[in-house]
Amino acid sequence: MDIKGRIIALDIGTKRIGVAVCDPMRIVVSKVGLVKRKDGPKGDQMALSEIIQICDKYNTKTILIGVPYNMDGTLGFQAKNCIDFIKPLDGEYEILYHDERLSSFEAEETLKKQGKKNIKDKGMVDILSACIILQDYINEKG
Repeated sequence: MDIKGRIIALDIGTKRIGVAVCDPMRIVVSKVGLVKRKDGPKGDQMALSEIIQICDKYNTKTILIGVPYNMDGTLGFQAKNCIDFIKPLDGEYEILYHDERLSSFEAEETLKKQGKKNIKDKGMVDILSACIILQDYINEKG
């Protein structure tokens, strides 16, 4: 049996980070929750510490980051912010990057289709976006 191992996916924003995980066979994606991101380096340290705890809980050393490239494929402010945020964990964890353009829009559309009235709940959108990013990655890479 070829065990691939779990992946934790992060939809990194300036205020919140949506988190999702897949099973060890990389078939099923599940919501994990939300990590709050506060301003300043200490805020990022606290968020990174919480992400490390989540990785420990799910016994993984692989983190997938959704990178919101600009529509022309270049790195904008938020894409650079995502990459810079996760840098302290590079080396201790395998960091993977995946194009996440329009994942938040897709998450909002999914919530609408599910009949959710309050799609303005950005936390729910961030968590669902992390799930979409991870599912998309699994579909492409296995």
